[in-house]
Amino acid sequence: MSANVEMNDRPAPDQVLVDIAKYVCRMEIESAEAYDTARNCLMDTLGCGLLALRFPECTKHLGPLVPGTTVRNGARVPGTTHELDPVKAAWDIGAMIRWLDFNDTWLAAEWGHPSDNLGGILAVADYLSRCRVSEGKAPLTVRDVLTAMIKAHEIQGVLALENSFNRVGLDHVVLVKVASVAVVTRMLGGTEAQVVDALSQAFVDGQSLRTYRHSPNAGSRKSWAAGDATSRAVRLAMITMAGEMGIPGVLTAPQWGFYDVLFSKTNKDQQIKPEAKRSFSLPQPYGSYVMENVLFKISFPAEYHSQTACEAAMRLHQQVKHRLGDIGRIVIHTHESAIRIISKVGPLANSADRDHCLQYMVAVPLAFGDLVAEHYEDSFHAANPIIDELRNKMEIVEEPRFSREYLEADKRSIANAVQVFFKDGSSTERVEIEYPIGHRRRRAEGIPVLERKFLDNLRTRFPEQRCQQIMALCLDSKKLEATPVNVFTGMLAIN
Repeated sequence: MSANVEMNDRPAPDQVLVDIAKYVCRMEIESAEAYDTARNCLMDTLGCGLLALRFPECTKHLGPLVPGTTVRNGARVPGTTHELDPVKAAWDIGAMIRWLDFNDTWLAAEWGHPSDNLGGILAVADYLSRCRVSEGKAPLTVRDVLTAMIKAHEIQGVLALENSFNRVGLDHVVLVKVASVAVVTRMLGGTEAQVVDALSQAFVDGQSLRTYRHSPNAGSRKSWAAGDATSRAVRLAMITMAGEMGIPGVLTAPQWGFYDVLFSKTNKDQQIKPEAKRSFSLPQPYGSYVMENVLFKISFPAEYHSQTACEAAMRLHQQVKHRLGDIGRIVIHTHESAIRIISKVGPLANSADRDHCLQYMVAVPLAFGDLVAEHYEDSFHAANPIIDELRNKMEIVEEPRFSREYLEADKRSIANAVQVFFKDGSSTERVEIEYPIGHRRRRAEGIPVLERKFLDNLRTRFPEQRCQQIMALCLDSKKLEATPVNVFTGMLAIN
């Protein structure tokens, strides 16, 4: 046989796909903490989406692709009148959730926002429930949604623990697509084999570059990229359920597989040796670890690596607000990941550029005592030249301990320290904060604030009576979990 002829032996499915499918289809989640955290996550994520509806740059993307299209038993988009096919509904819900950079976060070798998966989960759950009710069948319950959330968080988060997609230039939304497609295929009635097939489609699909998240190209695509990913997952799941075959060696195929084509660098400077095995590192089995340890963005709509820096700046506000013109320099001690992705100097072109600039996110609370979504808008920036004056006085210093403990499994800190030095030689104290209020170590302090945040966000869309009804339901875990999905989404819809 000629040496140039390839053997056409179809491989067994890649083990990574098989393991995810087994987890999705077989694992029973027994952690009460995971379900309670998922309930809080559901509230917070929906609230972030509702708040985003105040911004025309977000709402211009929402609704049917063809105006006037109606969908029988369509999925509702919370806070709107839209009833859409589940693919577009997933896009809309996902875009709303992510628009203000205010939903949950997971930080490891890869970063991301696991609640982005709610776009696909909620759209499919509502669509299925409405279809079932129309056929005289039982709908899904909110408990089913929470279970899917826990599993999607786990898949995205465990894959992120030791695998840096950003190091090879890929955006973290690849993990949203993978996690969403797994749980959505199962929700649609998929078998383990079908979940494997759908996962293979997600990995072989085109993957987003991180270009739109970084200087000098940062822009608003980063606000809808996750919605696009979870929506694409729904489409791929539905294609699979229609009988489309999978690609079993999608990860490991020599030359053509994901590992060789898209995962071929160990860091930004060095190609791996040709003989080195390219594969994901998965340090622990799938369970409920990620949901239990997820990071909530409670206080600030800001990229998570800056959360403790923003809090430190707010603590310093009273000391510096009357001496802004006397500031000589501002020193921010931070961790390597923050320096790599959100430290930037020079002009900031748009709101998406500003909410990924560490210096901007420190300057605003330092000067004004708060940081809200409106502070990123062009009009606010233009009206307050003090922001850029303060940015120009900032020094960013990597603190080795912060960088080390950011990756330590028993700590997972996101530490920053801020100190202001005045021209007369005096200075403030150095304010150092290791864990943001949304961290698991500060749950007791953070959850009441999260609940207030949710109620405030509800009030941006609904009359007070309905706000109180939704809030009361969400605070009653047993009643919420037993609520049919179509009833729950109906409460969140605009009639």
